[in-house]
Order: sequence, then C-alpha cells, then structure tokens
Amino acid sequence: MNPLSRRQTLKGLAALATIQIVPSRVLGLNGQTAPSNELTKGIIGCGGISASHLTMPGKLLALCDVDRHHLDQRMKEAGGEQAGVTGYHDFRELIARDDIDIVHIATPPHWHGLMSIAAARAGKDIWCEKPMTRTIGEGIAVAKAVQDEGRIFRINTWFRFQGGFYGMKAPVKLMKKAILADMFGWPLKFTVSASTGFDWKFQWVGQLKLPLEPVPDYFDYDLWLGPAPAKPYHHHRTHQTFRGYWDYDSGGLGDMGQHYLDPIQYMLDKDGEAPVSVEIDADPQDADAVGTWRRIELTYADGCKVILDGEDRDKDAAYIEGPKGKLMKGFESDIPDFRAKVRELPDPPPQNTDFHECVRERKPFALNEDNAFWSTTMLNMAVTAHRLNRSLKFDSKTLTFDDDEANDLIRQPMRGPWSLDT
Repeated sequence: MNPLSRRQTLKGLAALATIQIVPSRVLGLNGQTAPSNELTKGIIGCGGISASHLTMPGKLLALCDVDRHHLDQRMKEAGGEQAGVTGYHDFRELIARDDIDIVHIATPPHWHGLMSIAAARAGKDIWCEKPMTRTIGEGIAVAKAVQDEGRIFRINTWFRFQGGFYGMKAPVKLMKKAILADMFGWPLKFTVSASTGFDWKFQWVGQLKLPLEPVPDYFDYDLWLGPAPAKPYHHHRTHQTFRGYWDYDSGGLGDMGQHYLDPIQYMLDKDGEAPVSVEIDADPQDADAVGTWRRIELTYADGCKVILDGEDRDKDAAYIEGPKGKLMKGFESDIPDFRAKVRELPDPPPQNTDFHECVRERKPFALNEDNAFWSTTMLNMAVTAHRLNRSLKFDSKTLTFDDDEANDLIRQPMRGPWSLDT
C-alpha cells in the first residue's frame, strides 16, 4: 500500500490541468474567511437534496435556482427576505457576493465542476454534493482551482469518517483498523452488491425517444442545461429524474458510486492512485439514456479488486475477502473473535471532520478536493466503461485510458459560452 504522497498528487494534477486560474485579488477579493465567529453560506440548487443543506451549520444569506417554484419553496422554508435571505436566478450573482464564506453546491453533477471552480476563483470555500464531478477532466480542473486559490473543499459524503456504513452496520473506521492490522491478508477483494447491503438504485435510468414538451414558464431550461448539449425539453430530463441521462449524471452508479467507493479507497490507503483497469459486463448503451449494468470490476496495480455486482450474481459474497479471512454483511466474520480483536486494535490516524473548523483554521477537510478527486476518478472510470460498454486500462500517472473514445470522455466539450476556462 504505497499511495502517492499529497505533494506528488498535487504536482501531477497541476501538470495535467489546462485551465487558467484567475487569482482572487484580481476579482477584488482577498480570499480570506470573514473574522466573524458565524460563517455565512449560500446554497445553489433548491431541489430535494438542498433541504439537508438548509440544516447544515452556517448563517444562510442566499439561495439560488433556475426553477422559480423550487426557489420560492426553499425561500419560504428559510424565512425569506425577513430572515435576511436573498433569492437568485443566476448562480454567478450569489458567488459574486463578498459576504458569503461558503458556497453549497446542490445541483445536478454536470454543474459541479464549473460552479466549484467559479466559487474557488471568487475566494469562497466549497461544500459540494457528490459525485465531485461528472468527468475526470473536470475533477482535475476543480482540484487545481481549489488548491491554487487556497480554498477549503468538501464533498457531501461522510462514510470514511462517520456513520454506520450501509449493510455493514458498522463505522468504516473499524474495517480500516482490521485491514491495517492485516487481519484479512492481501490483496483484498470488495464486493458491493445487494447481498452485501448496497443498493445501486437501478430505477435511475433514462427514457428513449422522449416527446417534445413545452418548457414551463417558471423554469429556465437553457440555464439548467448550462454546459450540457442542447436537447429538446422533457420533464424527465430534469429535477428528480435527471440522473438517467449521460449529459447530467450516470444513473444509480453516479448517484451512489462515491458514497460506496470513497470508503473503500480510504480503507485500502489508495488516496493518491486509481485502479489500472475496469471491466464491464452490460448491454450496449443508448447514446442519451443511461441503462443498467450487470457487473463492473476495478483492479488496482497491487491486485486489490472492487466488484460492483449490479445484478447481485454472487449472493454468498463477502464484502471484504482476503487470503486470511472474510467480512460479511452485518460486520460478521469467519475470523474467530473478530469483533473483540478489532476493538482492541489502535485507531487509524485522526481526521479533520468539522468543516467549519477547517474553514476557520485553513486546514484540509477529511474528504477534500485531493482524495475526493481519486474516488470520483474511480467512479468515472466505471462510468466510462459502462457508457462505452467495453473494458479499459487506465494510467494513474497520466490519467488517461488506453482507448481514444474513452479519453474523449475525460474532457468532454461544453456548450458555449461555458468552458473550464471561463
């Protein structure tokens, strides 16, 4: 287990990024956090997930959405202008405010990259929904922008540092302890499936041959699309069902992937490398609508494997399996006295898990632009193989595939005027 050091990782990302970063001082901002004890926030995106962002720490000053009905509903819940909250139609107006410390990005994934970069350039710290970015290239650009501007960044998934981890019914920390103590042996195989307690949400698929519908007068569909290709409006493309279309996300894989894969990356000490291959078993995919898949297998250079068992083929699979033992659903193991032995093991190194404290003290959050980049890259490797319906090799140093079409999906063209350079 020899992941790249943080310095090596950041140096590599800087070399690969092609965007130009405008320093905060050019924008007339000093890039520093306000001295107030209470940090301020603005939320971009007022759909379903934004309800949780309302309750997160920080004084809310602004909300933004291109759907007037969504914005009005969240404004009402937040107390509206009487509570000092301003509503915006265009996210750039919210980001331009110099009294907002933290920008929460609760939009569909096709906007995560551009909004994160814009917030970083404006001297804001960033709390972004998962997945971090929809493409590997956007991830490179976000990591570089955040680091060049000295911002604090977090992805809104938390299992590497808190909470019971789905079907395991135990914190990831306990599994990390067992792996560090070599209780299972090496290399390891992880199986992520319904049988091990992980639901891939295959209901998030697209529909074919959508009929044209009129755009509602309360919804700015063109701005909702933003960098995505222009497609005729149909309600199924937007809001709760957008995940079923490649232009905006990648189905249940994109919805749940970073939740499931980031803890594995942490447990394996892979914060700094990606798998070297991805194998896919699926039917050919439509160019627009996301379909389902049967099995995806990601393999690291040291032989560790991550099996995404979409059809739940192996109902007897262990979540973690190694030469010395297994860990099953519900934190059950074939290793004698496993639970007692794990409790006695030393804890892994502590993590910075209070985002607002990280903002005040300018220290990296536990799941930041660096390690989140690698887990979203792992996810986007799987997405690329699924979309093209073919297995691929990947180089962690150059962040490229052995396939021209796959490499074209790393940096996908954006619809003007949007680009990673703006």
